[in-house]
Amino acid sequence: MNRTHYRLKIMRRSHVGILSSTLKKEPLPECPSLEKGDTYTQSEFLSRLAHECRYDRLLLPTYQTGEVVFVHASAYVYFIQPAEAHDLNFKLHFLLQLRWTDRRLAYSLYSPERTKIIGESDLRSRVWIPHLYMSNEQSSSLMGTDTKDVLISIAPDGEVLFSRRMQAVLYCWMNLQKFPFDVQKCSMNLESWKYNASILRLMWEKDNSVRLSSELHLTEYSLLDYWTNESVVRGDIVNMRLGGAGNYSALKFTFKLGREVGYYLMDYFIPSMMIVAMSWVTFWLQADASAPRITLGTSTMLSFITLASSQAKTLPKVSYIKASEIWFLGCIGFIFSALVEFAFVNTIWRRKKVVNLKKVNSKYILKSTLTPRLARKELQKELQCSPQLSKSRSCSSLNQETSSDPAGPGYNNYLTVHSFPSALNLPTITTQSYDELVQRSGGRHNSSEGSDEPPKHHTWTQMTPQEIATWIDKRSRVLFPLLFIFFNIIYWTFVYCL
Repeated sequence: MNRTHYRLKIMRRSHVGILSSTLKKEPLPECPSLEKGDTYTQSEFLSRLAHECRYDRLLLPTYQTGEVVFVHASAYVYFIQPAEAHDLNFKLHFLLQLRWTDRRLAYSLYSPERTKIIGESDLRSRVWIPHLYMSNEQSSSLMGTDTKDVLISIAPDGEVLFSRRMQAVLYCWMNLQKFPFDVQKCSMNLESWKYNASILRLMWEKDNSVRLSSELHLTEYSLLDYWTNESVVRGDIVNMRLGGAGNYSALKFTFKLGREVGYYLMDYFIPSMMIVAMSWVTFWLQADASAPRITLGTSTMLSFITLASSQAKTLPKVSYIKASEIWFLGCIGFIFSALVEFAFVNTIWRRKKVVNLKKVNSKYILKSTLTPRLARKELQKELQCSPQLSKSRSCSSLNQETSSDPAGPGYNNYLTVHSFPSALNLPTITTQSYDELVQRSGGRHNSSEGSDEPPKHHTWTQMTPQEIATWIDKRSRVLFPLLFIFFNIIYWTFVYCL
């Protein structure tokens, strides 16, 4: 037992001796000197300046004083590509520059002849850099071929300039109510991720905060205006709005885009006008020409639907109605009305009985054509049984509208039937010219009330169903274009003036 105890003591002493000798061989690290800094290379001087004994990249530049760190930002935009409307985003290529002051990196006293310290990713991993993010970001990445395009420069007074070239796809919540005559406002939102506004404040540079490349060109849009603003965003840890609760500094760069309508005018609006005008050709065809009129009407309808569907594929499915849909519904309404007009006149054309009209105008023609069949039969019986009514049949009722000369054809002679009481109760048939009829009617007005002549009879005109159908087609040739012009006036006034 004594021998065993003695051996344990010897082992403990030897182990303690080894540890003490090891500690003596590894001295504590010392801060490298910055004296005669001009004699060192940039990498050597930077390693001494940002050594862990005097610089901690995890701490704010003002952690000792507790002051607010002001970070100034500027951007240079190379490329803007607004995506299709159904994607609700846009692509941006830009150079983002951040500028702040870190007094711990000031070296003017140690290396007065050194102007700037410039580095790339290796320098980025040694110094403190503010953590910013884009709140409306869909995807983003640093640009570069072999290495990422990152550049950091440190001035002698400790001013740090951090530049990085980026490409980002950002969300843009578009309002498409006036598509394709819409104006969109899209923005890039930069916000502080880690530090709230009481510690870090983001600010745009006073001069040339955002610059656009002279070679920047847009295809579907035109850049109308752009502006910048600064704001404070309320952080909410419950809804995961930001990294923590409090107010966070934010920057916004907004640009206003107007959609170019030349493409839509040439590929949608003008062709749709021509298709609607093609549907009016049916008014010049005879009402019983069913095959060509149906073929023309259905082909124009299908052509316009195909044209409109190609435009609708590029739009998102939104709940509100768009200006392009109003145009679509209006043109479809005119094409469909032309088909309905053909069905109407074709139905009238196939009728066999003539129609009795009190006057040849729109009111009585439409009233007679829209009157139900039973009511028309009762009216004909009333005409046959009433002794106070007589009929006059002109050669052509349509010729009466086109001729303005009373002495012209169709107005030379009238055949009237008068029913006078006599012993034999026989009607007397007389043929009179137009002038005699006018003189006689004037003389009747001048006669006294006690005259034995019968009262004035109502004159009814008869038109064949074919004449009525042709009359409606002629009116449609004028009415449809006028209504379409009126629709265009209202539509384009709404698009550009409201």
